[in-house]
Amino acid sequence: MVGVRTLAKRSEFDKLLVSAVDEALNSLGESVKQSIYFHIENKFNVARKEIPENLEEFQVGLEKIFGTGARFIEILIMKNLHTKLGLPLKMESEQFEFVEYVGVAKRGFLEKAM
Repeated sequence: MVGVRTLAKRSEFDKLLVSAVDEALNSLGESVKQSIYFHIENKFNVARKEIPENLEEFQVGLEKIFGTGARFIEILIMKNLHTKLGLPLKMESEQFEFVEYVGVAKRGFLEKAM
């Protein structure tokens, strides 16, 4: 059974992740950020607040919109997230997989909280 504290920490992580995404997309400009969110929600059925539960679909959306340029945005998101979490960003592999790194960050955050 998952404890109340664990659920609260997961919720906190999700908020930090959405904030990290906001900051990364904001670096492209406010109107661009809003446009990206609009397309991700309408073409890939992932609303901004649902990104943590639909991370793979969000990643697919970024890749469809930006092609290989999505990697740059993913790295920005990861840097922002790790800064917010107070955890070092460890790029352990040349094969950077965004969803996997978010999972590693989440586990590290939850373990740190215990």
